[in-house]
Amino acid sequence: MLRLLNLELQKLLLNRTSKILIFISFILPFFVILLSSLKINVFGFFTLELGELGIFNFPVIWHLTTFFASQFKFFFAIVVVSMIGNEYSNKTIKQNLIDGLSKKEFILSKFYTIVFFSLVSTVLIGLISLCIGLYYSSYNEFGIIMQETNFLLAYFIKLVGFFSLCLFFGMLIKRSAFALAFLFILYILEWIAFGLMSWKMDSDIAEKIQNVFPLKSMYKLIDQPFQRIAMSKFPDKADLAYDYAVHWYEIAIVLGWTTLFVFLSYRLLKKRDL
Repeated sequence: MLRLLNLELQKLLLNRTSKILIFISFILPFFVILLSSLKINVFGFFTLELGELGIFNFPVIWHLTTFFASQFKFFFAIVVVSMIGNEYSNKTIKQNLIDGLSKKEFILSKFYTIVFFSLVSTVLIGLISLCIGLYYSSYNEFGIIMQETNFLLAYFIKLVGFFSLCLFFGMLIKRSAFALAFLFILYILEWIAFGLMSWKMDSDIAEKIQNVFPLKSMYKLIDQPFQRIAMSKFPDKADLAYDYAVHWYEIAIVLGWTTLFVFLSYRLLKKRDL
């Protein structure tokens, strides 16, 4: 595994564009820190400081930061589809196979890279969240701090699942721009399918089916936290209540899609005439 990971990292770090995109994808989560220190002047009457509103308290901080950080995953998605597109355009994929790398090892090298960068990103956002929480949170008990750290697990699985989908599209299309366009097309198709199902059946059932779709299932791992924050400020508003927790079956669905995308990527490479 380390040999395959090291091989792929060397390729990425020798590519100037990949290095820049990787750097950006790791730097952007630090904007959460800027968010915590943001001060909003309300028409000159008073200054609203987000860090003083309690939204960075434990355990809600884990939910908030992982949700925001996951919005920046598109930058590394470009790296994933590019590392496939470059293999085909530069003919290095054929050279790797000639040099003794099996097709299975080729796909695994890409997947290990995805897991590695997803893990680094998860550790990074975990440390950022911990630092912000320790600075702003009103609660410092160890039990409260560790509550809902499963959002970090959900964040990691969400990244691995999304990048595995990018890997599959990269193998399918072989061109970076078109592979990224397919992500947008898939997003549109999921909503069209949901609209058709809502027309034919009960909307609640249609929504449950939609939650199994690739992109929607990844999104559902970490639901938006704004409604939760509003619930904490207005506890008497029952209509604000919603299920924001990370569920095992949501993780299982995304892991299932991840396994399928990696397997299909391997099958494509195995059957393709290089």
